[in-house]
Amino acid sequence: MWQSVGLTLLVIVATLVCALLFMLFGWFVVWQLFLSKFKFLRELVGDASTPPAQSQPPESKSERTASAPTRNRPRSARQRVASQEILS
Repeated sequence: MWQSVGLTLLVIVATLVCALLFMLFGWFVVWQLFLSKFKFLRELVGDASTPPAQSQPPESKSERTASAPTRNRPRSARQRVASQEILS
């Protein structure tokens, strides 16, 4: 009697473990192939690494002009007057 109950519980637990492992493996494969490409899902999961296809985002034109040195940009009349007032 107790052997059949123990065997039944063992089968149920083994089935649940196998199903869980199968689902985890499936999630891992789908994550690696598809889902990790979406920044929103990476933020939800808490993955700090970047996907292999996108190592660094390209700079936009506005970021390049904002990070350019100020000495190379022509100054407007207002900036020239303001800088002369500061110097004197």
